[in-house]
Amino acid sequence: MELGLYTFVENTQIAGNGGSRTPADRVKDLTEEIELADQVGLDVFGIGEHHREEYISSAPPVLLAAAAARTSAIRLTSAVIVLGSDDPVRVHQQFSTLDLISNGRAEIMVGRGSFIESFPLFGYDLNDYDELFAEKLELLLALRKNTSITWEGKHRPSIQNRPVYPRPKQNTIPIWVAVGGTPESAYRIGTLGLPMALGIIGGYPARFKSLVDLHRKGAKDHGQPKPMLSINSHGFIADTSQEAEDIAYPAFKYVMDKIGRERGWAPMTREQFKASLELEGADFVGSPQQIIDKILYQHELFGHDRFLMQMSVGSVPHKKMLRSIELFATEVAPVIKRELVNI
Repeated sequence: MELGLYTFVENTQIAGNGGSRTPADRVKDLTEEIELADQVGLDVFGIGEHHREEYISSAPPVLLAAAAARTSAIRLTSAVIVLGSDDPVRVHQQFSTLDLISNGRAEIMVGRGSFIESFPLFGYDLNDYDELFAEKLELLLALRKNTSITWEGKHRPSIQNRPVYPRPKQNTIPIWVAVGGTPESAYRIGTLGLPMALGIIGGYPARFKSLVDLHRKGAKDHGQPKPMLSINSHGFIADTSQEAEDIAYPAFKYVMDKIGRERGWAPMTREQFKASLELEGADFVGSPQQIIDKILYQHELFGHDRFLMQMSVGSVPHKKMLRSIELFATEVAPVIKRELVNI
């Protein structure tokens, strides 16, 4: 199993610290996090796209390119690119360039997006939300396959036999599709033979098993090989379970309560948070052994190929973040890879 991290480069207040970092300091800390993840041997680092005040991640390819120049082995991916409000030609060009800078380590993870700010920002109608994504994914897949493109759609100007450069170092850049919980999306991604990144950030993970089954059924029904699967979840690791909970809870609560005020959710309680940390819960917060147990438990459910953890649900002290990354790589990853090597 591949193990890695993803972030939206949050820049919220740090509990007990009185405020947030400057954007420049947050980007500096991000670079150190990715460098450490590379040095300690994690497999993947992803940066997602948001267009909100509390995140510094409106341009993931730029941040990933900076990381590429300072790392040597870790794979670099978006997590996600909001494809419906972007241009697939530019996405392919940007990630092909990233692939050249990183010597073949780029991936693209696309999705519809959990927030909608990018659609009015770039002049798209939210009534076309699903149609935009489907059409642009079709174009992105065509761009990955062919240097010269002839294409016609409804929401983007046509392309008549135009070459698209640069081409990546890899023969084809891996494209993953992120899904939150829509059965139709899971099945359709399978029909295309594409790997799925399943975001499980609440509730009971066992309930998502049907989506995994639909993804694989879609592939089988259309003669595709079994597609890869990633589980993407919130988490944080410390030397003890109590320390992990005490560090993560204020950060998680700040972010989830802010989103909750926008969406009509009740504020998060400590009891709810603690319940999510149980083996059957969604959040990977705890000691290294707790994280090992939960990854192996979910692997029995899903048989997934990759696990990505979002340690930065809200801001935590930078040194604690670096320690969490170190524990993930040095105490969790070796056990997981040893346990699953013959599965």
